[in-house]
Amino acid sequence: MSSQAVALLQQLIRNECVNDGTPQSGHEHRSVATLREFLGVDGEVFEPVPGRQSLIYRVIGSDPDAPSLALVPHLDVVPVDRSGWSQDPFGAEIIDGFVYGRGAVDMLNVTATMAVAVKPYLTGEKQPKGDLLFAAVADEEAGGSLGAKALVSDRWDLVHADYLLTEVAYPPVSYANETAVPVATGEKGAFWSLLRSTGTPGHGSAPYGSDNALRKMVEAVHGIFKEPMPVAITPEWREFVASLDLADHLKAALVDPDRVDEAIDTLALTDPLFARYAHAVTHLTISPNMLSAGMKANVIASSADASVDIRALTGMDRSFVDSHLYKAMGNARDDIDIEPVQDMESMFSPTGGPLWEAIADSVEHIEGHRRLLPTIMTVATDARFWRPKGTVAYGVGLYDDRMDFTEMLALFHGHDERVSVESVDRTATLYSEILDRFLGS
Repeated sequence: MSSQAVALLQQLIRNECVNDGTPQSGHEHRSVATLREFLGVDGEVFEPVPGRQSLIYRVIGSDPDAPSLALVPHLDVVPVDRSGWSQDPFGAEIIDGFVYGRGAVDMLNVTATMAVAVKPYLTGEKQPKGDLLFAAVADEEAGGSLGAKALVSDRWDLVHADYLLTEVAYPPVSYANETAVPVATGEKGAFWSLLRSTGTPGHGSAPYGSDNALRKMVEAVHGIFKEPMPVAITPEWREFVASLDLADHLKAALVDPDRVDEAIDTLALTDPLFARYAHAVTHLTISPNMLSAGMKANVIASSADASVDIRALTGMDRSFVDSHLYKAMGNARDDIDIEPVQDMESMFSPTGGPLWEAIADSVEHIEGHRRLLPTIMTVATDARFWRPKGTVAYGVGLYDDRMDFTEMLALFHGHDERVSVESVDRTATLYSEILDRFLGS
């Protein structure tokens, strides 16, 4: 019979809290109701916009000098293209030992397992030495302005913490010399941008010499796609590569700024998904993903917009990003305005310390080893709102051997997102162990 965590995960998926980026989407209130019923305690609801609810619990520890710990999962999921799924993306069916559904790995599996681990502390069955915070938040998939960002800004008195656990729960890395549990220790910065061009409207039947805003934008975006992306080799990537079971010459190339692209091309021949990850954690990445222009097929476009997902590594700030964009756009640069949508620099938490040791001790108790692999996230998480306050933040989970690191990466925001029942149960056990060891219950 499926565990409590699996059953809770299924219900969270079925709640269909899809965040399309608009304030009226998300509907996280559905999953807030589910969690309140499961936990049996009301908690505090934070609701900056109707329906966009976050649920917060804070258990005061018995020792005011003991460090505090926050668990911060999110409730919303990204939209789906149903035509690409073999199963109902919100059916949460269990097929061949896997729970299928949007949010299964991003990150409702973690939300459910954290809730299971926290419940004994909320009911009084366990008493923590330090404060324990559980904040299941809204709007992570659209930047957190209606969730974690607002909570940290407006209610730091409620959500402050010395240490934090959130995304991402990764499976083991198949290339590792020895089995190790990846621990997300930091993430790239997000510099989402809107590119804008203007032109002069006219009849589309006579385009010669016209001032077409779309032509300018297409030229600019074409340059962005073609221009090689800047490289940065971080200490975290060097440590990650050192643990891989690859030929020495390939490992050396992967940490050499002048040879890393060649090494990634080599990896792509046998494992294109891992190559994609390796590229993302060694480069400034720029992905133009939305383009809109004009008002009608026979009217020359007087305006054009391109939405661009930009992820930067340590040392790459807004001025660095904009400088590269203008260089890449070439002759079109004078016709394009860059409007920042979100600026968040890359941040990492140090390894070691009480939470790191609690994770290692818990892994050793469950797995028989204490090998942790510091891992760079290409995605942004809600940890980025706590880290500037001094909070040490990680992401960790335990998977079975039915899915590896690169396969899981492909499921993020992808078709047939799924997680095995055993992985959910193992992660729930891990969080329970971590809480008991860190909080001294």
